Amino acid sequence: MATLPEVYIVCDGSSLGNGREAPAAAAAALLEHAGRNGLTRKLVVEYLGPATNQQAEIVAACLGLESLSRPCHVELVTDSRYVVETMKGKFRRRANHAFWERLDRAAAPHRVTWQWTRGHAGHPAQEICDKAARHTAECRGRDESFLQQLLATLPNH
Repeated sequence: MATLPEVYIVCDGSSLGNGREAPAAAAAALLEHAGRNGLTRKLVVEYLGPATNQQAEIVAACLGLESLSRPCHVELVTDSRYVVETMKGKFRRRANHAFWERLDRAAAPHRVTWQWTRGHAGHPAQEICDKAARHTAECRGRDESFLQQLLATLPNH
């Protein structure tokens, strides 16, 4: 059996005005893969419009997984305990069913290890995803030059 490519995904969602009238939400995911040509990185974002923070966190994980073109072994890191514990089967799905269905479809072809990290605690990739999601929500869409600037700040490892 062939070895699956290993991909590291860090993701974050943001909802500006969460819980208030007319929130603006976005999601971001950073993918890293060490291949024959060295380390490749990709930062993907999606503007969600009036979504909650929990919905944005789910979509962030979806974005990373949906960006993969073939089955992979994925280490997915998020600052959302809601996403990690739900995907590990520890939390029940009481709401956001369409979002969970999207995540289930996105995760199905892959072997995913779900990991939680504390938000705003100095994790470089998580900080970049947070900035990308917030900026995308503020701009109500993708800002390619901003995303490229963010990627340039990541150290090569």
